[in-house]
Amino acid sequence: MTQAATALSTAQWRREVFALYADVRDAAASGSPALAHAHWRTGRDRLFAGHAASPLPPSARENFTGLTVAAYNPDFRFEADIDDDGAGQLMEVPTGTDGVVPFERLGSVVLDGVGRLALWRLKSYGGGLFLPLRDGSSGVEGGSYGGGRYVLDTIKGAHLGERDGRLVVDLNFAYNPSCAYDEAWACPLPGPDNRLEVSLPVGELYTAY
Repeated sequence: MTQAATALSTAQWRREVFALYADVRDAAASGSPALAHAHWRTGRDRLFAGHAASPLPPSARENFTGLTVAAYNPDFRFEADIDDDGAGQLMEVPTGTDGVVPFERLGSVVLDGVGRLALWRLKSYGGGLFLPLRDGSSGVEGGSYGGGRYVLDTIKGAHLGERDGRLVVDLNFAYNPSCAYDEAWACPLPGPDNRLEVSLPVGELYTAY
């Protein structure tokens, strides 16, 4: 594709991701997080299989039958307060295509039985919350992507909402960044404050296509 066509298809992809997560938030708010998760899986499979901006190479799309995602487990859905641990810390992430991406730490979220994760704000144009993680399953055969996963990346639409002033952090929605499938994508990966010792048996797992 030409550069203009690539930009247009990427913009369309993001519109569809925003719409998908809006449906997810509505379904979860109605009391059906598992139904919301099923809708999320179906929507992502559709985008990966047929969208021009899919991170899957065309050869992989021909035999693609769906991303590998663990069954929904309500024990890994949290509504978390944001404390001020580490607030103001700066993180600059060099990427191969987007230069240095700056983040500022808003604080931390503590997930019972899982651990503490740093919550970041993108400091460049557009802002947005960013919550990546790397856990004990990362890089393990049958586990998740070795570089880590994202739970929230609101500037690109991945937002699960709030409830009574608390941030919804549902680890069942952890997903692999696009660079897991195509190195041409620039993906900031989890730093030391976003690494967990526990293995998470939920979310998108890693399969090479």
